[in-house]
Amino acid sequence: MQVALAAENKIFQALADPSRRAIFESLTRGEAAVKDLTARFEISQPAISQHLAALKDAGLVSGRREGRSVYYRVEPRGLKPLIDWIAHYQAFWTEHVGRLEKLLEKMDE
Repeated sequence: MQVALAAENKIFQALADPSRRAIFESLTRGEAAVKDLTARFEISQPAISQHLAALKDAGLVSGRREGRSVYYRVEPRGLKPLIDWIAHYQAFWTEHVGRLEKLLEKMDE
């Protein structure tokens, strides 16, 4: 439970920053080198690298070195803790909304 909570927290913290979300979104379209990401955003190369490090630490992206360049890509498995968290609350709210609907129908009678 604690491991899952720590993973969720890292993902939420990583995606809380608008620049990191934009970088992550950009990487969903395909692998990119740090220099390519720097050209796409009005952010310095060191800042891009810091954002990528946070995304990597959260398990959302991975990198591979090719010569002097590092290419990053999205790790789909990295979203699993977030998807599980959403699924848990989706079931929770579905149940509660269903009960509320029944109560409101009963009150209308």
